[in-house]
Amino acid sequence: MRGAPLTLTLATFAIMAFAGNSLLARAALADGAIEAGAYSAIRLAAGAIVLLPLIGTRPGLKDAPGAVSLAIYVAGFSLAYLSLGAGVGALILFACVQATIIAAGYFRGESLSMPGWLGLMLASAGLFVLLAPGGEETNFTAAALMAVAGIAWGTYTLIGRSSGDATGSTARNFLLATPLVLPMLWFDSGMPSWHGVLLALTSGAVTSGLGYVLWYKVTPRLGLGTVATVQLATPVMAALGAAALLSEPLTLRLAVGAAAIIGGIVLTLLKPGKTAG
Repeated sequence: MRGAPLTLTLATFAIMAFAGNSLLARAALADGAIEAGAYSAIRLAAGAIVLLPLIGTRPGLKDAPGAVSLAIYVAGFSLAYLSLGAGVGALILFACVQATIIAAGYFRGESLSMPGWLGLMLASAGLFVLLAPGGEETNFTAAALMAVAGIAWGTYTLIGRSSGDATGSTARNFLLATPLVLPMLWFDSGMPSWHGVLLALTSGAVTSGLGYVLWYKVTPRLGLGTVATVQLATPVMAALGAAALLSEPLTLRLAVGAAAIIGGIVLTLLKPGKTAG
């Protein structure tokens, strides 16, 4: 297929951007360089400014679902990374993203096979391993916030998949989502450092704004199963990056939970006589 190499290249850069978001957020929020409200607002505003020249048509009601989904994702993501490690957070995030995409396919008539049901149970067991008492990964409030972020991102992906204007739609979503997170600033207790602001700007302008444009361009070319599959690389990249750049440990618990979640999701994508996507 002639467009396959380009699609693969765009998908690779998009996945690198997703992993980068986890690393930037954790680096900014873990040491108190910036708080969740300021991080969320700066991230969305930076993305909106970078994409503003590409906005196309004026924002309207048709953009509201994408903007709301984006705002919920960014808010939950920032609040969760106050406590969660980058690798654990990315695993919970994308487990919920895949569950949302798979559920959407199910309600569209794509029934799960026996391996699919086994995969759901395996992925659920992996989440239990990560969240069971007795390890530093355990933080139920943060995990719940990241789960909400994952559902919102899965919804955002589905909305973007049907968009005929990837760049303009992303720009309008960022513009409309920015004021939606401003109430979070009320709960911030101090001024952000320049280091925190720089990380938020990088996340918004590069790994979010430009990364999401790439993802919006890729998803219409892929089936739902393939969209779900390629995102599985994100938590792996995030965990490895966190170990190398943020000194987060690659624990046995994280490895077992990751293997169960990723393996379970792969099983849910198996269809007899078909390739995923």
